[in-house]
Amino acid sequence: MGRHIGSMLALVAALTVGASLVVAQQNEVSPQDVVSALEGAYGVHPGQRRNHTKGTCALGTFVGMPEAKAYSRSALFSGAAVPVVARFSLAGGDPEASDAERSPRGMALEFRLPTGTLQHITMINTPMFFAAMPRTFLDKMRALRPDPATGKPDPKALEAFAASHPDNRGQAAFLTEHNPSPSYATIAYYGIHTFKFVNAQDRITLVRWRFVPQDGEKALTDAELRTMPKDFLETALIERTKRGPVRWNMLLTIGQPGDPEDDATLAWPKERKELKIGTLTISPAMGQKGAACATINYDPLVMADGIAPTKDPVLLFRSPSYGASSSKRLQGRQPGPAGPETAVGEELA
Repeated sequence: MGRHIGSMLALVAALTVGASLVVAQQNEVSPQDVVSALEGAYGVHPGQRRNHTKGTCALGTFVGMPEAKAYSRSALFSGAAVPVVARFSLAGGDPEASDAERSPRGMALEFRLPTGTLQHITMINTPMFFAAMPRTFLDKMRALRPDPATGKPDPKALEAFAASHPDNRGQAAFLTEHNPSPSYATIAYYGIHTFKFVNAQDRITLVRWRFVPQDGEKALTDAELRTMPKDFLETALIERTKRGPVRWNMLLTIGQPGDPEDDATLAWPKERKELKIGTLTISPAMGQKGAACATINYDPLVMADGIAPTKDPVLLFRSPSYGASSSKRLQGRQPGPAGPETAVGEELA
């Protein structure tokens, strides 16, 4: 197992170095810039994640299906039950945020494969992201900085951001048109980025995925949304798992030439081929304090053989700062001039 983990860490390190170069060349946005913007928008909460701060832990298993082997040689699809440590979360850096907010919900998964390696998958409940480049993420966090006079973001700054960043419009429209769910268990979660599946013959297929709840997708009514308490998502998930396991189907979408590969703000055509390639089972769920998910850095570039990243600049930007972010968070230290505690999508869920 040690050799496998060592090889995986070496691969992640290589990807991180390459990602850092890509980001520096293409975006001129540093993790430190984003850290400052996130803290300006949400404040500093020592020892906690800077984004998707409010969350809930869970444990479970994943069983992959043989249909996936035509596309990926990953041990994730061996057919064996793979242990999973999951984290569900609310987007943003406010640990006291209301669960009724029209903000993304996240699901992060750490798969502990029989080969001794790890696979991370991080997802949100919108089919698209709000930033095609790290610059958009940075500018949005800056626009969210509260006005000292009101304690709320300046509406003019938000309007200026929306007008100057068209890549934000897709997710903004989705969140406006779709009410939040009453439970993490009744949400579909999307991988948003495009990834590469590599099979036993080294054939590469561009794919996207989503996890669809077997409980069905549900949304609060407008009336319910107005009367819901501030905190309900964690309680609803814990109570649901007490009644029995919660399951999601992993659906794979097969890309075609010309489909957006490096832009998570653009959806693929709905007629693309899809197939079920596995089932995630979650039980139990628990508060994150002292739980297994609390110490995990859900870096999306932690990938086992058979799954690989594309050159999506946002995907690549997320990883370089995750190591420093996680270590400082776990030490309960506030970020300083020496370096960042987080970055884009920090430990996404």
